[in-house]
Amino acid sequence: MREIQFREALREAMQEEMRKDDRIFLLGEEVAEYNGAYKVSQGMLDEFGAKRIIDTPIAELGFAGIATGAATAGLIPIVEFMTFNFSLVAIDQIINGAAKILSMSGGQFSCPMVFRGPTGNAGQLGAQHSQNFENWFANTPGLKVVIPSTPYEAKGLLKQAIIDPDPVIFMESEVMYGDKGDVPAEEYYIEFGKANVTKQGTDVTIVTFGKMLTRVVNPAVEELTKEGINVEVIDLRTVRPIDYSTIIESVKKTNRLVVVEEAWPLASISGEIAYNVQRNAFDYLDAPVVRITCADVPLPYSPTLIAASLPNAERVIKAVKEVMYTKK
Repeated sequence: MREIQFREALREAMQEEMRKDDRIFLLGEEVAEYNGAYKVSQGMLDEFGAKRIIDTPIAELGFAGIATGAATAGLIPIVEFMTFNFSLVAIDQIINGAAKILSMSGGQFSCPMVFRGPTGNAGQLGAQHSQNFENWFANTPGLKVVIPSTPYEAKGLLKQAIIDPDPVIFMESEVMYGDKGDVPAEEYYIEFGKANVTKQGTDVTIVTFGKMLTRVVNPAVEELTKEGINVEVIDLRTVRPIDYSTIIESVKKTNRLVVVEEAWPLASISGEIAYNVQRNAFDYLDAPVVRITCADVPLPYSPTLIAASLPNAERVIKAVKEVMYTKK
């Protein structure tokens, strides 16, 4: 094991796969000469050259379309969006292009590619640069949606995304690029659709993904443990596909569920999980499922209003105690 940064784990994943397969290339704004807006592609231009590490204009619709065409022609593009807020400019190529090719060609053409970049709030960036769209993409058949929580997860999941035959949406939290964690020196892959139980517990299940695990849930669980509440924590890793079986088996053990996500509440991943659990494990629930999400507003610019809008450890602690002490 080595302790490396989140950005370094992503870089290693791309480098390892690109060294094995010369069909793989990276394109996006500032990925080459500038080494990436968040320095994820540091040094990759020197290693792979300008034909495989390609700077693009500020034109997400254009380079997403170029990459989709390249994927259908036998190449394997990795598209970096400087932020997934800008992916909305390319939404037609992603939703009506990449996601539909396999189905509409009757299985004759696959579309192996990765759309990756930062997502979510990262401070005072304004409402247009602080959004979470994983539920939008997860709502689209033909796409897989991945959101890693640690450097270990980032590397194994990105390597899996690159070799996957389908288009993958790979969403990284902007505030996590400098996070450090243990990553094996040897190669490894993390299978999609297999959630990770990061902590075993008996009293209540918390399901989450992405930076909510390290920034919100883990600090809350530390405090709850001090109070004698034994929490089981599940990191989804992927929100399409969702590993429902791991969630349901956990709820059957703990009889309580709290779901934490950064996105807005309506039509959310947490809402889908809550429905599936009440549909398949209703008799095991000793309290209603509680969801913790962002407030249903465009994220404000004021630091105090940002803090009031986003999930935090205090809200998780309150929710856990609510389901713990609610009588059925």
